[in-house]
Amino acid sequence: MTDPSYKGQFVSFTCPHIGNTGINFEDHESKKCHLGAIVVRDLSLCVSNYRAKLSLADYCKQQGVIGLAEIDTRALTKVLREHGCLVGAISTDPSKSDAELLKMARNWTIVGKDLLSVVSCTEPYEWRQGTHHEWEFNRALLQGNKQKFHVVAYDFGIKENILRRLASFGCRITVVPATYPASEVLKMNPDGVFFSNGPGDPSAAPYAVDNAKAILGKKPVFGICMGHQILGQAFGGKTFKLKFGHHGSNHPIRYTPTGRIEISSQNHNFAVDPASLPTGVEVTHVNLNDGTCAGMVYAEKKAMTIQYHPESSPGPHDADVCFQQFIDMMKAEHPVKA
Repeated sequence: MTDPSYKGQFVSFTCPHIGNTGINFEDHESKKCHLGAIVVRDLSLCVSNYRAKLSLADYCKQQGVIGLAEIDTRALTKVLREHGCLVGAISTDPSKSDAELLKMARNWTIVGKDLLSVVSCTEPYEWRQGTHHEWEFNRALLQGNKQKFHVVAYDFGIKENILRRLASFGCRITVVPATYPASEVLKMNPDGVFFSNGPGDPSAAPYAVDNAKAILGKKPVFGICMGHQILGQAFGGKTFKLKFGHHGSNHPIRYTPTGRIEISSQNHNFAVDPASLPTGVEVTHVNLNDGTCAGMVYAEKKAMTIQYHPESSPGPHDADVCFQQFIDMMKAEHPVKA
């Protein structure tokens, strides 16, 4: 709910019983709830988790987010699987007619929507907090990791757990707004640049693509999700809207250099067209559900990307190795720091 990538979307949960674990604030991915509404079959009447601070209903009221219960979400899912992602309208105004609500839905589309600058921070800030030792699943990082590398992270709607994982792997992070000029980033002389996840249509953010183009080849870069799509365009490729989008966990990914299979968590509505990529860009990850491009490496430009979430919490954690690969890219540029 707090993932900024859900900005402008309604989320329907197929699991029939929702809300029994309540809400705790330690697991938030940002400072507020970004989605437009949640739809559930059965809202739990009680909360039963030692970390819970609020019920789901109270949290929605606090955040001003509409919640619908007693909806047959599995029937709704069947409709979505047949027709793809659909635009909807929800209103608490009983005076609005069905025709008015239908018009509202028909007048909205995510295509062409630049939401990066909407959810981004407005000023640069520093981040140094890693994953709490209680939740650290990578034993090699439990002893702590000196922050050897300075990474500038573009905030297109960045999840805080991405920042925690970068910090745990030895990065000191400066987070900058989505529109921050590449020239100012390069003045900081970082060891690497990160392009984050985010909502909306990647082709509607040409300023982000231009900044990526200006940085490519000068510093090692890593992009996740929206960052993957922005860098794909900066490479010279194109993006397109998926019929269904990829959401939730348990998406199988093949890492083509070795054939290794990763189980991933995903949340995106657009993809990079591999046929549009120039020579030199290697598609390193493939989504095994639909064959879409899920990761790229452009060795000449010192760039790597993935279309899913290696930082996902509670998991899966198969792709956490991507952070180490980014570290290795920076080590290759700065062997003294290694």
